[in-house]
Amino acid sequence: QVQLVESGGGLVQPGGSLRLSCVASGIIFRLYAMGWYRQAPGKQRELIAHITPGNTTNYADFVKGRFTISRDNAKNTVYLQMNSLKTEDTAVYYCAAARTTTYWGKGTLVTVSS
Repeated sequence: QVQLVESGGGLVQPGGSLRLSCVASGIIFRLYAMGWYRQAPGKQRELIAHITPGNTTNYADFVKGRFTISRDNAKNTVYLQMNSLKTEDTAVYYCAAARTTTYWGKGTLVTVSS
């Protein structure tokens, strides 16, 4: 059974930082592309960052220079380091593992507010 479990969300002030983690089980993690997505209330889910099995990364323009995606294949974990957070970054953050099938976690809530 495939499981993706996100953690690290919470309440942070504007300008602050958080690091999200997503631990995968039930897949050969090193073979999967991993992505972080987010969905704000009333909005569609959107891609934030993506990392390939070969560690090539891509970012949405609205997070470039602020967020960093990384992976640790030994720990079956993908991370999202989020710096300079803005109120508009408030959303539920999801990780996804993609190869021939895409698997999703249940999400972790990030709230950026003073």
